Amino acid sequence: MTNFVELFEIMESWGMLDVMLPFLLIFTIVFAVLQKAKIFGQEESKRYNVVIAFVLAMVVIIPHIMGTYPEGKDAVLIINNALPNVALVLIAIIMVLLLSGVFGYKTDTNKTGWLIIPAFIVVIYIFGTSAGWWENFSWFNIDPDTQAVILVLLAFGIIIWIITSDNILKGVKPIQGLFGKTE
Repeated sequence: MTNFVELFEIMESWGMLDVMLPFLLIFTIVFAVLQKAKIFGQEESKRYNVVIAFVLAMVVIIPHIMGTYPEGKDAVLIINNALPNVALVLIAIIMVLLLSGVFGYKTDTNKTGWLIIPAFIVVIYIFGTSAGWWENFSWFNIDPDTQAVILVLLAFGIIIWIITSDNILKGVKPIQGLFGKTE
């Protein structure tokens, strides 16, 4: 009887992590975007979308298998390095939303768009780190006086934004929480 570790070792020897999963991910995302965009119209678009998604996924996977990507530019390695961190960010966002619900705050779905901007920045940072874009830049290499000026400007900017924004918490409505009614 085999256990799950041996099963995943066998699947890894088949190329699950290097070929199958990245192919399925790229194919699915491209196909879904093409289906939603309806570039080729309603009628025959599914056939074209399948072919385009297949070709784009293969264009990414084949150079990885053949080893023809330039050093540090392998798309599959970048995806495999970045996705666990993106999943971690998604879990963190879900945990924040769960905790806010547990403590009695309910948000309107239309008012939570502000979560997208920091999440987008974090995802770009994670992919950039996996791709090696930030190797020559380090926060610690900046002059300490410049760091202080950046932090002070950022803090004052956030404070001014909070003070001048009339509806910063407009979408947050207090409800009956764990600790009684909040008003």
